Amino acid sequence: MNKDRGNEYRTTIICVDSYHGGAMSGRLYNPWLDGAEAFSSAMQLILRIDSLLDEMNLPQSFEAKREFTPVNRPPVARTDDDNQQGRAATFALKVLFRQNASWQGSVSWMEGNREESFRSVLELLFLMNSALESNKK
Repeated sequence: MNKDRGNEYRTTIICVDSYHGGAMSGRLYNPWLDGAEAFSSAMQLILRIDSLLDEMNLPQSFEAKREFTPVNRPPVARTDDDNQQGRAATFALKVLFRQNASWQGSVSWMEGNREESFRSVLELLFLMNSALESNKK
């Protein structure tokens, strides 16, 4: 891990603004980004977060070759955005490992005040879906 980046870079806030028929859309926030980034599907969300993890090299992919190389992009100071809350649900995602072509970590459902660990992206999506479905009821 690069010492000039703290643990705050490990947390990505996912604001789900719309959830209909299993399809979600919303915004994601991370201190590395200059602001919110919109997503219009779960696949787009996963691909963008995976790209973000690659950009930060945090956590480094298990399959990646290890080397001491500086990250070219300087850390971006986090701006407090009062609107980091989704209309349907809000999640705080912490990816701790990237092994077996997937992610492992924890996700906090902010409105439900619950945190669960996940062992794969599929399990993460099932957890998010269960929270979104229970919010609809």
